[in-house]
Amino acid sequence: MHTISSLSELQEAAEQHGAVLAFFSGPNCSVCHAIQPRVEQLLEQFPDVYAVQANIAEAPEISGQYTVFSVPAVLFFIHGKEMFRKARFILMDELEEEIKLSLQYL
Repeated sequence: MHTISSLSELQEAAEQHGAVLAFFSGPNCSVCHAIQPRVEQLLEQFPDVYAVQANIAEAPEISGQYTVFSVPAVLFFIHGKEMFRKARFILMDELEEEIKLSLQYL
């Protein structure tokens, strides 16, 4: 997972890659630290998905632009358009299915 720290980095990733998963976390979020490795492991099944990670405390313009106000949060983009988002309680099975469905649009 690539770490980003600005809105322009996220927008650039979404434009340059067909499928992008953005994982948002917070500095004191123990759930975020527990779930991020599980998301990374899940993404091993999807080599076409470019993954980025952002700390919303360090990049508040990202959370403002994409209205991400609770963490952990996952936003998934296909060709720069948001396909789905998951926040707070992220179930790996649901995330996997949503990714599979979204990748049909590549």
